[in-house]
Amino acid sequence: MRVAVFSTRQYDRVHLDRANAQAGHALIYFEHHLDAATSQLAGGFEAVSAFVNDRLDAAVLRQLAEGGTRLVALRCAGFNQVDLAVAAELGVRVVRVPAYSPYAVAEHTIALILALNRHIPRAAARVRDGNFALDGLVGFDLYGKTAGVVGTGTIGTVVVRLLHGFGCRVLACDPFPSAAATALGATYTSIETLLAESDIVTLHCPLTPDTHHLMNDDAFRLLRKGAMLINTSRGGLIDTRAAIKVLKSGHLGTLGIDVYEEEAALFFEDLSGTVIQDYVFTRLLTFPNVLVTAHQAFLTTEALDAIAETTLASVSAFAAGEPLVNEVRL
Repeated sequence: MRVAVFSTRQYDRVHLDRANAQAGHALIYFEHHLDAATSQLAGGFEAVSAFVNDRLDAAVLRQLAEGGTRLVALRCAGFNQVDLAVAAELGVRVVRVPAYSPYAVAEHTIALILALNRHIPRAAARVRDGNFALDGLVGFDLYGKTAGVVGTGTIGTVVVRLLHGFGCRVLACDPFPSAAATALGATYTSIETLLAESDIVTLHCPLTPDTHHLMNDDAFRLLRKGAMLINTSRGGLIDTRAAIKVLKSGHLGTLGIDVYEEEAALFFEDLSGTVIQDYVFTRLLTFPNVLVTAHQAFLTTEALDAIAETTLASVSAFAAGEPLVNEVRL
């Protein structure tokens, strides 16, 4: 099949080409995001592969369908960027990569926790400047602290295991409790109790209408003063303006994010030679107790291999008329 692959960079093309050596599809790569302005590039392609910040709303899906697209293969686990109702109406099937490497995201979560707690970016910068003073670099032991994990799917459960390994008391919140997380020592509780009792809160739930701005003004009021908040899931889980307010007041101790609710205009691009116009994002970067990475939690060799292989396996199954085991439906 001919597949239009959007939002690609050299690092994922290598893995897609390697997986395609056996699959044998015709992959045409586009660096552009998929949106209303670029959807015409997919004309004549029966399959389109999209990434996390591509837009597949009603208008884009109709444009794709008119051009002959019958399959959308997402190279990510989340599917909040797709209007599934319109896709079903148009007969466009949607598949995703439900699990690539939960360890990649979970380990990045721990990296953010450690880097913030032990002030690693600030310490490294000081040493480069010849400043070996330790003032302002005091952290805390993770051992004995309470960590709250919101969302205990595959990734969240791995995070529970890692935090338990550090000797943390782990609280969890999920409408569908995981027996594996419980076996690893997590105690399920309400979101209110989790926020009030946790020294560290880390988000691992999908972005849905119910979880949009899960961390809003009300949630931040419940959060333990001085707590650390980590988000490696979806940017829309945090109301960034509300986060800035509690950072300014000192109520939120530290913030580590690999995702941002308006990241589509920023992440995966080199904007070093431009003036970033997003005032909220630039304001966030002024805080010394905030650490931002640009949606790189997934970025390991193992994860990129799994994403490529799973995506192309779905394309192959569609071409052969076989069941789509990773199909997303309403």
